[in-house]
Amino acid sequence: MSHDILVLGAGMIGTCTALQLQRRGHRVTLLDRRAPGLETSYGNAGIIQREAVQPYAFPHEPQLLWQAATGRSLAIRYHLGALPGLLPRLARYWLASGAGRYPTIASAYGRLIAHCQSEHETLMREAGVVEGVRRQGYLSVFRSPQGLEQAAREAEALAREQGLGLDVLSAAGLAQAEPGLRPGLAGALHWRDPWTVQDPGALVQAYARHFEALGGQLWQGDAGGLSRRSGGGWQIQTDQGLWQGPHAVVALGPWTPRLLEPLGLRLPLFVKRGYHRHYRGGPGLTLPVLDSEQGFVLAPMAQGVRLTTGAELARRDAAPTPVQLYRAEPVARGLIDLPEAVETQPWMGCRPCTVDMLPLIGPAPGQPGLWVHAGHGHQGFTLGPASARLLADQIDGTPPLIDPTPYLPSRFRP
Repeated sequence: MSHDILVLGAGMIGTCTALQLQRRGHRVTLLDRRAPGLETSYGNAGIIQREAVQPYAFPHEPQLLWQAATGRSLAIRYHLGALPGLLPRLARYWLASGAGRYPTIASAYGRLIAHCQSEHETLMREAGVVEGVRRQGYLSVFRSPQGLEQAAREAEALAREQGLGLDVLSAAGLAQAEPGLRPGLAGALHWRDPWTVQDPGALVQAYARHFEALGGQLWQGDAGGLSRRSGGGWQIQTDQGLWQGPHAVVALGPWTPRLLEPLGLRLPLFVKRGYHRHYRGGPGLTLPVLDSEQGFVLAPMAQGVRLTTGAELARRDAAPTPVQLYRAEPVARGLIDLPEAVETQPWMGCRPCTVDMLPLIGPAPGQPGLWVHAGHGHQGFTLGPASARLLADQIDGTPPLIDPTPYLPSRFRP
C-alpha cells in the first residue's frame, strides 16, 4: 500500500530516506529550508567508510583525557560554558564506551555499516553517478614507529575478524603510494575498502535529482511547523502550500530535538561540531589522509584539498570558534605543501550524536505515524542509503535489511 509521506531534512540521511520510500511507490515530499546537501552532508571528508565497523568511543585512556581536558589535543575541543548542559549526556556516552557495553554496541554498528557500499552502489547506479567516486581507500598516517606498530596490530586483528582490506605501509611504501606527502613519516595503514567522493554535497544532490525524477516532490519550508492533525496524521504549512498525510519522518540531523521536544520526546542527542577549509594548488593528494596522531583529515576534493577537524563540544547554535582548524593548519603543512586557503572563513557543521553511538531509526514513541531518522554521528554520509532502507522496511512492514531493534528510538523511552 502506498502512502503520503513527508521527510523533514534534505541531508544525506533525509534525501536517502525520501529516495528509498519513493522507489517503493510511496508519494513522498522532501522538505528543507535549503537545497539538498548543504548542511552537515556537505562538510565531511567524503569517505564512505566500510571499514568503520567500530563507532567513535569516548576515550577512557588517562593520557587522552588529560590532553583533551587541558586543550592540548587537536582531535577534541570544548566550550567550557557548554559543559554543564552536556555533562549528563557525555557521562552516558562515557559509560557506553566502556568495556562492558561497547562490544555489543560495536556489533550492532558493524551490522549496519556492512551494507553501506551495496546500498550506495544501488542508488549511484540508478542516479547515474559515474564520476567523482574513487574506490581505492584512504591512508591513516603515523609519525612514530611505536604508534604505527600498535595501531597495525589492532587494525590487522580487526581486518581479519571483519574481512576488511588492509595494507601496512612502511615509510618507503607510503612515499611511493602518496608522493605528495613530505618525508619523515613512519608509515601508514592503507584501508583499501572505503570509497572516496570528491564532492559530498554533489552526491546528495544527485540522489535528490533522482528522487524528483521518480516523481518525488522537493519543497522548501520550516520543519518546526509540523503538527498533528485532529483526525490523525500530520500536517505542515510550507512555501508550496499545506502538506497533510499519515506519515512524517524527522531526519533533521542536529536540529531533530528542536522538533521532537515540544512533542514530549527528549531523546539523548548532542552535537559534535566540526570545521573545514579548502586549499587549492600544490602537488595535492591521491587519497584522503587521516593524521591519526593529531586527529584531522586532508582529503582531495573538487574545490581543492579539504582540511577537516575533529570534534568540538559546544552548544549547537553557538558562534563558530575554529580554533582546531587554525591550530591544525601548520601541523598539516608539515605533511603536505598546503597553499593559501580558498575560503575567507572556515565552514562549520554539526554532527548529530547519540549517547550510545547508535543511530535512531524507527517509530517515535507515543506518536503514531511519526518516525525518527537521526543520530548517525560521524557516519551519516556513509550510512545514508543503508539506514534509509532499514527505516523504509519498517514503514512498509516488510522483512528488514537487518534486525532494527538496536536502533529503535524507544530504547531511550523512560
